[in-house]
Amino acid sequence: MRRVLAKIRDFNELVMFKHTVFSLPFIFIAMIVAADGWFGWRLLVLGLLAAVSARNFAMGVNRYLDRDIDALNPRTANRPSVDGRIPHKWLLAFILVNALAFVIVAYLINELAFWLSFPILAILAGYSYFKRFSEYAHLVLGLSLGLAPIAGVVAVEAKITLWSIFLSIGVMFWVAGFDLLYSLQDMEVDKELGLFSIPSIYGAKCTLFLSKIFHALAVLFWLFFVIEARLGLFAYMAVVVATVMLWYEHRIVAKDFTKIDRAFFTVNGYLGIIFLLFIVLDRALKIG
Repeated sequence: MRRVLAKIRDFNELVMFKHTVFSLPFIFIAMIVAADGWFGWRLLVLGLLAAVSARNFAMGVNRYLDRDIDALNPRTANRPSVDGRIPHKWLLAFILVNALAFVIVAYLINELAFWLSFPILAILAGYSYFKRFSEYAHLVLGLSLGLAPIAGVVAVEAKITLWSIFLSIGVMFWVAGFDLLYSLQDMEVDKELGLFSIPSIYGAKCTLFLSKIFHALAVLFWLFFVIEARLGLFAYMAVVVATVMLWYEHRIVAKDFTKIDRAFFTVNGYLGIIFLLFIVLDRALKIG
């Protein structure tokens, strides 16, 4: 039993399960807006399963492909995929099981979700390749999480709406922006290994500036989402609060790069949850 629990802890460490919080709120935001309220227990369960299996697949692929790079980085050298706690065969099996689970769940949701599951998996797997030859890897990661709102509206309405595209683009720039900040930790290592991160190519000052631009674009597209979806007062408040939180994040990082973990995990983790709560209030109270 102890061995089983130990392996569960290793896989939890591998995929950092708690970080599912970044994309999950925006799936539910899209589902709530598409349904104009509660979307039902069935879609709640299927949405959770789709989000978890998709993220497990993406993280599994990333860890499998990056194990040679991670072994050379002191910050990542003790990951389960590197130090032998999770054998490569187990990791491959984990990737395949989650890919299959995601496709099956998509099939149970609706036909459009099923057909979209295949290109979505391809995009999720692409991030690890991009950082080996292109600095656009940050945006590819953003796109991977930005697909969450589109998946949410497809689950409810079996179509893609303009407001969900705006919401998704906002998530893409939000994620790309905080990934730029997170990448500052590996700037020197990326230079040594020849990886194409923006910090390693353009330096810290440029990275901070681009992150601010990306986050400004995120707020702008979230505002477009609120307007296009014809939401109410609390939705506008969500955008305002998100703006303040992103400003605070940049203030933390600008003062001290050692606070990047705090900015990345704490501020960004709460941002999605708070945004979701405001949208729940907006649809529950429907104050124009």
